[in-house]
Amino acid sequence: MFAFPEDGHRIPPLRFPPGVPSLWLVDAVRHGGHAQRLAPEILDAGELDRAARLVVAADRSCYVAAHVALRLLLGARLGVAPGAVPLTREPCPSCSGPHGRPATGGGVHFSLSHTRGVALLAFADVPVGVDVELVPKPGVVSEIADQLHPAESRELAQLPAEQRPAAFGRVWTRKEAYLKGEGIGLAGGLAAEHVGTGPRPGPGPAGWTVTDVEAPAGYAAAVAVRAAGQPPARVGDQRK
Repeated sequence: MFAFPEDGHRIPPLRFPPGVPSLWLVDAVRHGGHAQRLAPEILDAGELDRAARLVVAADRSCYVAAHVALRLLLGARLGVAPGAVPLTREPCPSCSGPHGRPATGGGVHFSLSHTRGVALLAFADVPVGVDVELVPKPGVVSEIADQLHPAESRELAQLPAEQRPAAFGRVWTRKEAYLKGEGIGLAGGLAAEHVGTGPRPGPGPAGWTVTDVEAPAGYAAAVAVRAAGQPPARVGDQRK
């Protein structure tokens, strides 16, 4: 659980073992006010503008808390002030546009996800993706289930109705974490890879390890880490 510094804008250096992600959960409900006070000196103009344009106060608070925490942790890892962290975007593997994985220009791979009230951040020395979501309502599951890998759709259909939302939350966050790690996002399609809906993830895409992450009640979360030496998705290749 990430703890915002009481004073100052520095936290201890961030370290993680090779090939193993460092994960941080941010409680935006509890710490949103503190993050708001730090934001003007840490976030850049674009981040502040995006936050201001969020209509729902809870969404705005979560965005600010997530991005302040991200800059504090990246600054600790890179040895620079949080506001000086150079955030960029890699080329998209699908279309080569400037909206691929977020990056710092070297030194650390990271991923960020936030939903109402909670954010999840991951840092590693290899490409990494995370996702956290509220467990969906049954109606959402019914609308989207047939867009998953055919085997995953069948798995959901075979479950009792009351178990489907939790299972859908698992498969959705696993898949989203992998797609974010590749830098493709949902443009990669939900049916391309099988990660499974069960209590444990399936083998997953070649060269990646997908793992569920413990999350507060009512949420689902997952992380995907690319094996060292595994090549990234190629431009125009949405299936890896």
